[in-house]
Amino acid sequence: MNDLTIKGTWNEVKGKLKQKYSELTDDDLAFTEGKEDELLGRLQGKLGKTKDEIKKEIAEL
Repeated sequence: MNDLTIKGTWNEVKGKLKQKYSELTDDDLAFTEGKEDELLGRLQGKLGKTKDEIKKEIAEL
């Protein structure tokens, strides 16, 4: 997962993640360029998955 992939399709990915994981909020999914690790850390804490699992899931969406 690179920043271009996230930036280009992030709104679509964000919507799919919110559908799949209803506990995620807009704050959890807030993406700021250059702060991908913060986003992954928030998702990791909420979902109880590893960063690699989260990256793979986002790439598959």
